[in-house]
Amino acid sequence: MTAHKPGLAPVMTAEEVNAFLKQVYPQLNEDFAAYEAVAVRPGGCTVRLNASERHLRPGNTVSGPSLFTLADIGGYVCVLSHIGREALSVTTNLNINFMRKAEAGPVTGECRILKLGRSLMVFDIDMTAGVDRHLVAHATGTYSIPPKRGAALG
Repeated sequence: MTAHKPGLAPVMTAEEVNAFLKQVYPQLNEDFAAYEAVAVRPGGCTVRLNASERHLRPGNTVSGPSLFTLADIGGYVCVLSHIGREALSVTTNLNINFMRKAEAGPVTGECRILKLGRSLMVFDIDMTAGVDRHLVAHATGTYSIPPKRGAALG
């Protein structure tokens, strides 16, 4: 990961983000705790997928959609933790490269903000798994940040 980027101080902790996600996005985990924010730091965050049977495809491999969701959640946690409780921030782009098989168990995503502006946040995330923490996927994405209420139109 890169060093601290000036101006990218978090405004929410991982615990606060997890509580907010449970409130505004309960369908993410339903009765499970599969996806979670583990840590928030200036300019980034750590997220985890606790991959279980429901996240596997044949061959005991964590499914692509599960890894894609982890990447998307990493971006969401970054934007929330750095701009605050803005539930309507949405993904506008997400590209993922699958590097190698991820077996059942924890998959960790190290996410960093590449650019945070008033209306867009660009990020990338490295996802690692296994005892040796091999890189299993890498993604880049963009989140759209809604305009502040009461902002001038035009």
